[in-house]
Amino acid sequence: MNATQILLIIVLYFAVLILISRITGKEDTNEVFFRAKRQAPWYLVAFGMIGASLSGITFISVPGWVEKSQFSYLQMVLGFIVGYLVIAHVLLPVYYKMNLTSIYTYLEKRFGDTTRKTGSVLFLVARIAGASLRLFLVAGVLQMLIFDELNVPFWVTVTLTIVLIWVYTAKGGIKTIIVTDTLQTAFMLIALGVSIYLIGKHMGKSLPELYTMVKDSEYSRIFFFDDVNDKRYFWKQFLAGIFIAIAMTGLDQGMMQKNLTVRTLKESQKNMFWFSIALFFVNLLFLSLGALLLFYAAYKGWDIHAMGIEGDKLFPHIAVKGGLGFAAALFFVLGLIAAAYSSADSSMTAITTSISIDLLNIEKKYDPDMQKRMRKLVHIGVSLLFISILILYSIVITEKSIINSIFTFASYTYGPLLGLFTFGLATRRKVPEKIIPLIVIVSPVLTYLISRLPQWMGWKYQFGFELLLVNAGLTFLFLWIASLFIKEERA
Repeated sequence: MNATQILLIIVLYFAVLILISRITGKEDTNEVFFRAKRQAPWYLVAFGMIGASLSGITFISVPGWVEKSQFSYLQMVLGFIVGYLVIAHVLLPVYYKMNLTSIYTYLEKRFGDTTRKTGSVLFLVARIAGASLRLFLVAGVLQMLIFDELNVPFWVTVTLTIVLIWVYTAKGGIKTIIVTDTLQTAFMLIALGVSIYLIGKHMGKSLPELYTMVKDSEYSRIFFFDDVNDKRYFWKQFLAGIFIAIAMTGLDQGMMQKNLTVRTLKESQKNMFWFSIALFFVNLLFLSLGALLLFYAAYKGWDIHAMGIEGDKLFPHIAVKGGLGFAAALFFVLGLIAAAYSSADSSMTAITTSISIDLLNIEKKYDPDMQKRMRKLVHIGVSLLFISILILYSIVITEKSIINSIFTFASYTYGPLLGLFTFGLATRRKVPEKIIPLIVIVSPVLTYLISRLPQWMGWKYQFGFELLLVNAGLTFLFLWIASLFIKEERA
């Protein structure tokens, strides 16, 4: 498949998304853009959330992670399931009872307006960084597959990417995204299945034989209990998975905004249950694909390290240039684009929502016409910000597996959010609100210093994603200490 063919696929793909946006965005109102009128079917939201959760990171980085970390990622995915149950039975009832559009409005009612803005800023930093990293990964692959061959510079690639996302989300917002996410998830899962089938076909192996190859290989090891110093140690990954799910889904405006478009709490809880089950098996398949990619590379006699195609580059290279045929390349490109944009579009919409409601407070300050104009201006501003950050990433990022960057950064940004919400829900203590912004700055700084201790002290222990718990714990502790300076203990 050459660059021109891939470019044609992308053009046709976006034409479909724009057509969907024309249908779903006929009512260009803030009620539709932010809430989809609370009329979204739960099963549609659940299916679409698979694509939004997986994104281009899972599509490329999880298979590329297998050589280095085997199937240890499933330990974290098991933690995700527990975390999603907590979201369904602890957080969602609160959000529905308060009839929230932005979940950070809870912080205003619990602590005050400054804390709501603080929570929103934490989310904005986390989402902008995480979503732009995901987009950067996919834009880099598209650059390698298409635009380098056409002599198009990277800044043009990312600008075109963001502009197209803006075009199909500008009117319908979350209502459009619920429909497009469903289509994008389907493309991604089809690409996964086709890739596994074609690898087996070219190696002369049936699906049962592929299953046996993966199961009997060194790559299929899931559980690691033997070395507490290892980043793959079970309890590190499992506990981190629980709290990463709570923080990056339950306390994330982008993910919860979709849940809150469902009509009732019961249906939203049903959505979370089936979503968590499906996500486990989809991740298992992506890890299996990672092992099969390594088997295929060995079958072809490739030295992937000498060729420079390890990690995130392995799947793109084999799918497009590995001799699997046109169908493999076609569905890989469709799956990659779907994985990228199912996460990016919801991120841009959620960021627009949070800035508009939490920071600019447009629903209280302006009449409906001005609210709509302000929302559109914010949406354009968010798009320009993403373009700038993606170009910056192209200069400074060299990491081979970006999934590590996503979860590590999340430990520092979502940690204070987790601490704030936990303190608010688990206690009724008041806190001097002026000190809360300081606490959410100090906690990540101390967390970073703690993460460096093993290296400075010569210890064998390696911190992994459990830094999220350290950060949240420090935030909770400092909030508790601050609450001691208020005589009346109960809110």
